[in-house]
Amino acid sequence: MSPRDVPVAEQPQRQPRPGQPPLPARPPAAEPRQPRPRRPMVLLVVAIVALAVIIGGVLWWLHARRYESTDDAFIDVHMTRVAPQVAGRVLRVAVDDNQDVTPGEPLFEIDPADYESRLDQAAANQATAEANLSQAKAQQAVVQADAEQARAQVGVAEANATNAAAQLRRDQPLAERQVISRQQLDNDTASARSTAANLVAAQKRLASAEAQLSVAAAQVAAAEASLKAAAAQVAQAQLNLSYTKVAAAEGGRIARKNVAVGDYVQVGQNLMAVVPTAVWVTANFKETQLDLMRAGQPVDIRVDAYPEKTFHGHVASFQPGSGAAFSLLPPENATGNYVKVVQRVPVKIVFDDPPDPSRPLGPGMSVVPSVKVR
Repeated sequence: MSPRDVPVAEQPQRQPRPGQPPLPARPPAAEPRQPRPRRPMVLLVVAIVALAVIIGGVLWWLHARRYESTDDAFIDVHMTRVAPQVAGRVLRVAVDDNQDVTPGEPLFEIDPADYESRLDQAAANQATAEANLSQAKAQQAVVQADAEQARAQVGVAEANATNAAAQLRRDQPLAERQVISRQQLDNDTASARSTAANLVAAQKRLASAEAQLSVAAAQVAAAEASLKAAAAQVAQAQLNLSYTKVAAAEGGRIARKNVAVGDYVQVGQNLMAVVPTAVWVTANFKETQLDLMRAGQPVDIRVDAYPEKTFHGHVASFQPGSGAAFSLLPPENATGNYVKVVQRVPVKIVFDDPPDPSRPLGPGMSVVPSVKVR
């Protein structure tokens, strides 16, 4: 057996030569590595976890495919902005920020002194117009009487002229046969001419009276128009006076109040807003999510402000067009390079539950609606 076949531990150790340092001792031989035993429990746990993840994913997909959801959704409301209809200095403010108001409740009042004086002036103008109308009607009655008298005088003059003309026609043959005197014929001729002239004068007086009657009627019409204008001014003054007291048109809560006693306000100046309790959700869904969405489908609504509460509602309506189409500057796809972008369509979702006073909802609050489409 050669020295290589002898185990290391059994091989004789070489002795150092004389004059050399001693050789280091050899380390003991390492034991042979034993095979690592398998861990069946770990593999079993991993398999169970993987199976649970797969089952959970399938269940989640089966549940999620029944809903269409978006986080691009907000509370919306028809907010009433309060502005005065007349200018003036604010005399009193009856509400405060975030205060609840009812329909018809006073909000603020403008100093009514100027508008009361304008009403008094308009009332005085109306009284003057009424007096002018009465005077015009009286004058019209006088002119009407004169016209009737002139008409009667024309009748008398016509009768006299007719009688005188007939008498002249009867006397002319008699005068030619010298039955009557020439003087009688001259008197008949003068009488006929005189009565004819009186008739013409009476007709002219009648025409003048009728013309005055037309003028009197025009004066009455003008006085009536002036009275109507004065009455309209009185009504406008009363309306402006009523505008000095501003009340809430509907119930809600006061927001963005920026008016105080002593402020001079202008017509149309926004002084505050009334936010009603009737709110809804405007959800901007992608157009690819609208395939199975219909009006009336139930909706679960999660409001970011109340994460523990789930509100319930339903789809009310769809806007007839994307939000970009109704923007201030709608896109012009016919010019330049076109890049297709998925559009969003606003969908109106209304709440089924009545408003909860402990969880108030206001415009602009973020919500996440989930519409059940399957």
